[in-house]
Amino acid sequence: MSSNASKAAPPAPLPDAVIAAWWTPFADFLAKERRYSAYTVRNYRQAFGDFYRWLKARGAWERGFDALTPRDLRDWVIERQRGLDGLPRLDRRTLHNHASALRAFFKHWARQGRVRHNPLTGVPLPKLEKRLPQFLTEDQMKALLTGPQRLLDNQGIDAFTAWRDRLVMELLYGGGLRVSELVNLNHGDIDPATGVARVLGKGRKERLCPLGTVAAAVLKKFRDEFAREAGPRSPVVINPDKTRMTVRAVQLMLKRYLALADLPLDLTPHKLRHSYATHLLNAGADLRLVQELLGHASLSTTQIYTHVSVARLKDIYNKAHPRA
Repeated sequence: MSSNASKAAPPAPLPDAVIAAWWTPFADFLAKERRYSAYTVRNYRQAFGDFYRWLKARGAWERGFDALTPRDLRDWVIERQRGLDGLPRLDRRTLHNHASALRAFFKHWARQGRVRHNPLTGVPLPKLEKRLPQFLTEDQMKALLTGPQRLLDNQGIDAFTAWRDRLVMELLYGGGLRVSELVNLNHGDIDPATGVARVLGKGRKERLCPLGTVAAAVLKKFRDEFAREAGPRSPVVINPDKTRMTVRAVQLMLKRYLALADLPLDLTPHKLRHSYATHLLNAGADLRLVQELLGHASLSTTQIYTHVSVARLKDIYNKAHPRA
């Protein structure tokens, strides 16, 4: 059997009537009112499409959403983990993500009066294994951040690319920014006097992010030499033609410097944010302060980074406590 024949067939497209009636208005709500990123809207679209196909395979679509019960959704949880009815199997994390998207979907349409209840209410999901965040050590971060200068010195890249790429990594690490926040950052969002950026994060929540003296200096150098005409609404990280960099472009750019620093190529820009939080906590930063800097709604989300501080706490205890 050829490799092409062994590949799973792409899912059938959803009917136009279903898209128009249920998906498009919800997508507009996510993008325009909730200000979700295109990446998140795409993931919600995949969740909705998968759920629709499951309902069709069970003959439940025609009954309508109001006919769905928690029992139906418990069956969905079980069957989607098994990959029945010709649908691909979902792992636990993907299933949780789909459930989150569907909760938002039903909540939205309940507010619009088109459904009476959320059938996912009270439906248990399989437990997730706790994943500790990947992060770089301080030495690894230094090796990564010196990559653009090394390539510039070896004439591997031009000066614009070297300073732009360094700026991208310094802002991700120095400010703890999400990559979507970085590419949407404009010059008017940054106060040059204080080196603080006003960032619009998830759920349209605004926060202040100190960028650090190094990132601020790199930003000044880049703007003075390569973006003098930039106005308040001009993007901070740009392509040579002055257009805004995309998330994908940042991801591909980072892989170049990961390879140069002999680091795993599967590390994403988000891992620089993990490193930022980890290094702050290792240096003794207050957990609630780090929560504010990261823009986490819940302290429990930030607490996952405390695992890296345990060794430091034990070391302090062993040195300071008389009974250690």
